[in-house]
Amino acid sequence: MAAQYYRNGPIHRRGNVDFSILRKKFLFRSIQVGHWVQPAERIKAANLIYDALSDLQLILGVPSEVISLRGNLSLAYGTGGQLGVQAHYEPGRRLLALAKNAGGGALAHEWFHAFDHYMSDKMFILPKHAFASHAWLLDSQLIKHPLNVSLAKVYQTIFLQNDSGEVSELFTRSATIDRRLKQVYFARPEEMSARCFEACIQGQSLKNSFLVSGTMQSEPAKLGLYPDATHRQQLAKQFVAYFSALGTELKAAINVS
Repeated sequence: MAAQYYRNGPIHRRGNVDFSILRKKFLFRSIQVGHWVQPAERIKAANLIYDALSDLQLILGVPSEVISLRGNLSLAYGTGGQLGVQAHYEPGRRLLALAKNAGGGALAHEWFHAFDHYMSDKMFILPKHAFASHAWLLDSQLIKHPLNVSLAKVYQTIFLQNDSGEVSELFTRSATIDRRLKQVYFARPEEMSARCFEACIQGQSLKNSFLVSGTMQSEPAKLGLYPDATHRQQLAKQFVAYFSALGTELKAAINVS
């Protein structure tokens, strides 16, 4: 992990942390670290991930346990994976994995995959897909709750143009690139949603390139795989509204208990 990552956020820790402190703060179900990760790299990785997730928590305005999805999410660093893949989320194990020497910049994207997966059965009665974004597109029956309605508005803004019912330009661009590459990937609802989320996170004034990078100047960005400036602004308002309401409700519940 020789790369240097830019951040302009506040100080979240005094000195170095280790993965046990990381787990304790965010209440991860478990944290796995690869056998080939050297001690110095373990410290640097723990510091980077701690700062990145603390920045994400600050941006979203939620209690720390939201980052681990109330203890349902596990984290892995340097435990193997596919060559060239920075990070990935495994739904079957509810595991967010960062590759050794390559995980920087992809954390926000993969975290939203985990969140999107976690919310599916919290948001819908008998969801028609394991990811809430995909279940919404398949017209699953919404569980009536103000937070679910707010999150549904996020998905609507991702996939549709205003209230017209026409598909968004982002979906059209993503599907066009998929057809060109003879695949079904970029236009998948869960992938579009994760790209929209990370784009909105990178657009915040608090910057952390380990948390997110590449949504503005990368090759995928130049191809139009991220929301344009207007769409990004619309989505940012929806995401802020949702997570702000979520944070307020959870903090109130904590104070009551």
